Amino acid sequence: MELGLVGLGKMGGNMRERIRRAGHTVIGYDRNPDVADVHSLEELAGKLKGPRVVWVMVPAGAATQSTVDELAELLEPGDVVVDGGNSRWTDDEKHAEELAAKGIGFVDCGVSGGVWGLQNGYALMYGGDAGNIAKVQPVFDALKPEGDAGVGAVHAGKVGAGHFSKMVHNGIEYAMMQAYAEGWELLEKVDSVTDVREVFRSWQEGTVIRSWLLDLAVNALDEDEHLEKLRGYAQDSGEGRWTVEAAIDHAVPLPAITASLFARFSSRQDDSPQMKMVAALRNQFGGHAVEKK
Repeated sequence: MELGLVGLGKMGGNMRERIRRAGHTVIGYDRNPDVADVHSLEELAGKLKGPRVVWVMVPAGAATQSTVDELAELLEPGDVVVDGGNSRWTDDEKHAEELAAKGIGFVDCGVSGGVWGLQNGYALMYGGDAGNIAKVQPVFDALKPEGDAGVGAVHAGKVGAGHFSKMVHNGIEYAMMQAYAEGWELLEKVDSVTDVREVFRSWQEGTVIRSWLLDLAVNALDEDEHLEKLRGYAQDSGEGRWTVEAAIDHAVPLPAITASLFARFSSRQDDSPQMKMVAALRNQFGGHAVEKK
């Protein structure tokens, strides 16, 4: 099939390559002309055959809103817009309503996989009408990890369900990273443990806490054994905040996720050892920027 892809950054560029490797045509647009296939959204829309599918991978908020607004004027009834960024689920409902008024479908898709997605595939959580999902399905199949049907991809529900699911995924990710970071700091603190990196490595097989995040922690320690090159500062993408806000709205207790979010805030006050590990993990799985000492 043909796909228009808007946003060719760290994830979008790799997604374009993975979809092309699966035999599909991808026409990409980015503000950076060095990576773009076309030079405007208008040119992108003009090169696609109907019914057109345009996948948006730009920052949440104003950038996504302006892109959706422009596509609403360029696309036609029967076309579909997919928001694969990290938008808030309430924005999905607004975008779906705005596009539906013009007969254009909308699908929201939470995408996980970071800089490793090209090689390993992406976990996909999408929401929307079944008819619109069907128009995008070949792209979902190309992006998801190889393996059994249903593994790594899910039609989570109606519009907003994809991004809500990804938001909760990221909230869990916050808590898991915080637990590894706290354990690492405690091990580093005691005199009796002389090789913390190898303790972490020993947990990679046969333990109940083994995970891909643990593997990435070992990668980070192999690169900088005591994380001495990093400042203990970790940003938050916003989804941890949204998860906590949703928990408050629905009276669901989330003590671990909430505490991990607050720990990120504490990193902005002092050079936190725990936040060195969190920053290192974010860099390992997503290529997120770290601050050097």
